[in-house]
Amino acid sequence: MTRTRQAAPRTTTRGATAPHAITPRAGEQARRALTVAAVGTVLALVAFTAPLATVGSVTAALGSDVAGRTWILSSMGIGLGAALLTAGTLADDRGRRRVLVGGLVVLAASSLVAALAGGTLVFVLARVGQGIGAAAVIAASLGLVAHWFEPGPARAAASGVWGASVGGGIALGPIVASAFERWASWRDTYVVLAVAALVLAAVARRRLDETRSHERRPLDALGATLLAVATTGFLAALVEGRSGWGRPEVLVLLGVGAVSAAAFVVTERRTSFPMVDLSLFRDGRFVAASAAALATGAGAIGLLSFLPGFLALALGLPPTTSAVLFLSWSGTSVVFALVARRLPAGWSGRAQLAGGLVVVAAGQLALSGITPGSSWARFLPGLVVAGVGSGVLNAALGREAVASVPPGRGGMGSGANNTARYLGSSVGVTLVAVVVAAHAVPGSGASGLVAGWNVAAWVTAGLSLVGAVVVWATTVTDRRRAADAVADPVH
Repeated sequence: MTRTRQAAPRTTTRGATAPHAITPRAGEQARRALTVAAVGTVLALVAFTAPLATVGSVTAALGSDVAGRTWILSSMGIGLGAALLTAGTLADDRGRRRVLVGGLVVLAASSLVAALAGGTLVFVLARVGQGIGAAAVIAASLGLVAHWFEPGPARAAASGVWGASVGGGIALGPIVASAFERWASWRDTYVVLAVAALVLAAVARRRLDETRSHERRPLDALGATLLAVATTGFLAALVEGRSGWGRPEVLVLLGVGAVSAAAFVVTERRTSFPMVDLSLFRDGRFVAASAAALATGAGAIGLLSFLPGFLALALGLPPTTSAVLFLSWSGTSVVFALVARRLPAGWSGRAQLAGGLVVVAAGQLALSGITPGSSWARFLPGLVVAGVGSGVLNAALGREAVASVPPGRGGMGSGANNTARYLGSSVGVTLVAVVVAAHAVPGSGASGLVAGWNVAAWVTAGLSLVGAVVVWATTVTDRRRAADAVADPVH
């Protein structure tokens, strides 16, 4: 039986509050919310990963150069990074259903623009718009899960479903895009995505009750603006930096990002209603969840986002084969996100985060040692192992993101955690591209690409292990603080 939160009242679409008792109505709303949250997250991640399999066709149709290709692959991440935390805060304060529906509409409109784009600039701007819409969907969806499912087995199961939807979207994106490319057009991927997002928005608007935090706070507009400028400047610098880190535009973007980030910290310390309470960074559980999300992005997503392109360039595999091989990682993560709730009860959330990162690192190491003559089967063991770790991570991250923040701020927790994940992925993708490019010198052919891939696998495995160490360190620190508090109760 679905169990919903009992203590906190919920706000209905009419603004009235009612007890969050276990009633047939509440149970039905919980199931609807989880379904909409999962499907919405799948759509957001399909949009995110679709170009991985079709970037060649897209760049050819749009007449994109090398820089344009880079922006096509990276631009949605900029929209995500810039909007996730703000979207999560708005979801808590203004209404989770409202933000979710708005995000789906933005995702649909941007997808339609992408389908009709005649040039690189329009397509890139549409991808940024997709990122903004997807940010609202992802942040609000996890906020809905936190609201409707009480801590314990019910939330663990729901978080597993949400985590599986992350892996499912990542898995489906390249497969759906390559299928449309083969039998129709890459543009049809975005048309179908737009229609699906609009249908889901209509369902959510009609079938879900509105929910929000009981403490409605004013929007921290200055903080939201500074955060958006900081993340956009930083992520744009990472994209442009691949063409030369010393160029003036890259240095300006880095400077804008750094100054805006510093101003954001100052603003959040002084405002009465900060978008994110900086004191959370003294909480071991919040730091662990954020560090694990950052390491997940930089490690697993950073390396494996490069996989479809590497398979095509170095081994000559067609996009459809690459997409199916990609499924051995993302599909495995779906399965293990769903079964993660069956892990021993004694395994804390932080233990699952650290363990998941270690397993991912083992899979990444198994993906090294590739030669130009390697077959596609050589990648399977490492991808499956990495998928096991990613599944456990996706479920645990969803749960810890909302458990590490105050009650009623699940959207903010989701936004902060996923911001860390997508900032990490941007760093990881850039790092992998730089490492591979350093080895793939002119004339090196496939051997240069393979050598770069092998080094990148080791580097990103190291990032995953660093994340595991940070998570473990927060546990040790918290235990020491607790022991000190017992030994010296006066202070």
